[in-house]
Amino acid sequence: MTDTAERDERVADEDRSAALRARRLAAHRGARRVLARFGFHRTLRERLAVLQEAESHYDLDELSDVYGDGVVAALEARVAGLLGTEAAAFFPTGTMAQQVALRCWAGRTGNPTVALHGLSHPEVHERNAFSEVGGLRPVRLTSRPRLPTAAEVRDFEEPFGALMLELPLRDAGFVLPSWEELTEVVAAARERDAVVHFDGARLWESTVHLGRSLEEIAGLADSVYVSFYKSLEGFGGAALAGPGELVEEAKAWRHRYGGQVFQQFPTALSALVGLERELPRLPEYVAHARVVAAALREGLAAAGVPWARVHPEVPHTHDFQVWLPYEADVLAEAAVRTAEETGVVLFGGAWTRSGPGLATTEVHVRAAGLEWTAEDVKAAVTDFTARLPDRAG
Repeated sequence: MTDTAERDERVADEDRSAALRARRLAAHRGARRVLARFGFHRTLRERLAVLQEAESHYDLDELSDVYGDGVVAALEARVAGLLGTEAAAFFPTGTMAQQVALRCWAGRTGNPTVALHGLSHPEVHERNAFSEVGGLRPVRLTSRPRLPTAAEVRDFEEPFGALMLELPLRDAGFVLPSWEELTEVVAAARERDAVVHFDGARLWESTVHLGRSLEEIAGLADSVYVSFYKSLEGFGGAALAGPGELVEEAKAWRHRYGGQVFQQFPTALSALVGLERELPRLPEYVAHARVVAAALREGLAAAGVPWARVHPEVPHTHDFQVWLPYEADVLAEAAVRTAEETGVVLFGGAWTRSGPGLATTEVHVRAAGLEWTAEDVKAAVTDFTARLPDRAG
């Protein structure tokens, strides 16, 4: 194939993907039943309405923030209190927060090597930012679809200054270790004189599976990053929490990285709303995700799909994966058609090719999903599978 033909084919694929995404979002907007409605599914007017709730959580007659004071400082104090740390610093993105945290730790330990999982966010989604921007050297403890074990940490063949653990590990299926496994991994890092940093973008909902409070979980690590939009439905933003001296140093690097934004009160207020409105409901979402996952397994089996997986079988959080034996574009089209024709969105996300004739999607359960019964899920599975081609033998 010529370069021109390859380019034309790539552009055509991009156009098809964009058109399908537009259909998916339109169907989701108009659906009468969905498992989750995220902020990006809503209009600007609907998003701005979130700030009307902020008056219940913060004095709106105070002056707005300037370079991190006011409501931003109040949010930082709130996060530090929830996680039981000495201090916290607000960052515009989690990518920046974690680069800064691990850069600060590298300066303190004298070792820029960061041990992490091969499926962790910096390795998969950040364009090699640790090494290209942060001057860090990431090394992979494992790429298996689970968190690293204590033995893998203890026996790793070269020194590292920091161990980074993503809790939960999204690209492996939002999986978590047990509390005992987690404490053993942390202890193994301590034996090697390494600091421990938690990528806790979704730490908020991890309390159910781990059976411990946020303060207890965060207390295992030397520093923790948390996100305000992934589960709390804030407009964006993140926080880095840890010892006071580390956080002060991180604020200096935040300025150097361009994260000292003049005013961030809309994002900070939305985060405070999320902490009050969504955080207390996360255990309920996790519990219902387990109902949805079980019904999905039963529905797919009853529909005669020859090979299907819900992973984990019992979700560790309110998010999980579904694997089906079809090409991704086939499943994506069937999911959108089902939503358009029935007004019910079972699979609202994109499908990713995971192997020949195999694709994966993520299922998210939020407040809207609490309205679904197990029978509703099974009925939606029937509608979805009816729009798939003949089953593979």
